[in-house]
Amino acid sequence: MSIVTTQSAAEMKARNKQLIDEALKIYPEKTAKRRAKHLNVHEAGKHDCGVKSNLKSIPGVMTTRGCAYAGSKGVVWGPIKDMINISHGPVGCGQYSWAARRNYYIGKTGIDSFVTMQFTSDFQEKDIVFGGDKKLGKVIDELQELFPLNHGITIQSECPIGLIGDDIEAVSKAKSKEHNGKTIVPVRCEGFRGVSQSLGHHIANDALRDWILDRVSPEATPAFESTPYDVTIIGDYNIGGDAWSSRILLEEMGLRVIAQWSGDGSLAELEATPRAKLNLLHCYRSMNYISRHMEEKFGIPWCEYNFFGPSKIADSLRKIASFFDERIKEGAERVIAKYQPLMASVIEKYRPRLQGKTVMLFVGGLRPRHVIGAYEDLGMEVVGTGYEFGHHDDYQRTAQHYLKDGTLIYDDVTGYEFERFVETIQPDLVGSGIKEKYVFQKMGIPFRQMHSWDYSGPYHGYDGFAIFARDMDMAINSPVWKKLKAPWKDTPAPGLMAAE
Repeated sequence: MSIVTTQSAAEMKARNKQLIDEALKIYPEKTAKRRAKHLNVHEAGKHDCGVKSNLKSIPGVMTTRGCAYAGSKGVVWGPIKDMINISHGPVGCGQYSWAARRNYYIGKTGIDSFVTMQFTSDFQEKDIVFGGDKKLGKVIDELQELFPLNHGITIQSECPIGLIGDDIEAVSKAKSKEHNGKTIVPVRCEGFRGVSQSLGHHIANDALRDWILDRVSPEATPAFESTPYDVTIIGDYNIGGDAWSSRILLEEMGLRVIAQWSGDGSLAELEATPRAKLNLLHCYRSMNYISRHMEEKFGIPWCEYNFFGPSKIADSLRKIASFFDERIKEGAERVIAKYQPLMASVIEKYRPRLQGKTVMLFVGGLRPRHVIGAYEDLGMEVVGTGYEFGHHDDYQRTAQHYLKDGTLIYDDVTGYEFERFVETIQPDLVGSGIKEKYVFQKMGIPFRQMHSWDYSGPYHGYDGFAIFARDMDMAINSPVWKKLKAPWKDTPAPGLMAAE
């Protein structure tokens, strides 16, 4: 069991503050001063976590962030199944982003669905010198000939495009007119923009606004028959089938899901969204921009929800139902009651095996806060958490609703800092990304890849919680850890550990 479980909150706070001070000593004075703003210990009652965020990473210091292109192509646009995404630029970015996430979808790949396919304009030196507008136009023509069932095309610009000034907007307009009004969306998501993939989300949202939503009025789809219970799932990318698990619960309580953004989503669903009565926002960081726009332009309210773990699921179902009439409120209670026996059996099975185990998280999007409740439902404690590319409002939400007194907070944590924190705190589990996975496994620490569920899932919804509990137990209680000894079990770690 982790050493922190025997400590009081006051002792944890003192220990974690000292740990931060010691971790900063390795840096030059100027770097240490900058990194200190990103590290803190949460104090109960504070309205935020007290860390700086959404700032440029320090050159020469390891970061796990992605770029604006990754945020746009890899997160927002990539999972829309019936649209083709052109990576406009050299092949490298497109190749790296190819099939990087497990965005499940229904359809026939290469016929009417293109999520796992990669298309690139394959820039060469001559394209940098003479420009790639004509080449881009030719690529669009070829795609129309080869994949006539695609419903739309996006142009995801890579870094060189912003440097040489290709007019992707003009190409989009010309080719859209040439191909009978085809939806072609230019996205200025060059990787150098902003400080992380977060700006890529924002740019993608703005492109959705300007090239799709603002060109479709609610009256433009006469065949669409509205109901009082139409909702959308916004910011769920269907990792391992997450959006499907969420959709099941919403429809069981009496709502009608008319669009998913953007996992297993389609262009028609994007265009139908202005007819919704409520937008349900899962990943706040990637989709709050477009949700706010739809509220301002179309009058559609939105609410953030959390479908990780039975406690948060019940809270969210009731919150969603509060926007509707008694029929939906009764439906929410019926759904909660229906799945309560399943949740009780899952907790009865796994909580005795996981009670008191500690977790440290470092993930993107919503996960550093949303999954905390699921761990707590299993009797586990999150003792450290942080965002790769979070903003101030993410940390506010985390502090106000999820954190316990004394929790260690780290924004855009460096490789050195994260290893140092884990080595000293010695959690029972680390939940982070693929870049960190093998480092901590070699340290003898059980690990779960919390970006794409380590090839498992779904983790959303009641069915997903059963899989989540199984996977956490499988990671922590696997007999393989008896064969691997953590380094500090032979040699005390420097600093704090040596003083134990």
